[in-house]
Amino acid sequence: MRLRKNRIPKEWEMLHHQIQRTQLALETAYSNFDNAVDPELIDSFIYEVNAVQQRYQYLIQQIKELDSQLECNNPASAL
Repeated sequence: MRLRKNRIPKEWEMLHHQIQRTQLALETAYSNFDNAVDPELIDSFIYEVNAVQQRYQYLIQQIKELDSQLECNNPASAL
């Protein structure tokens, strides 16, 4: 059974979904930070924003690596 050349791999779909979820988490973390009044909560939300940003950067790196692998495996799709 042959796979269609333009079929999106399941791993790419999963990464894309995780990126969308992480973007939503980042928006929520920023909103919580913007609305926090208590200094301890502000510190907590700063850590949360930083953690979510790190996750987002990791996922972006992973999807870029996967994209480059897909291009190498299917050079005709780059045309």
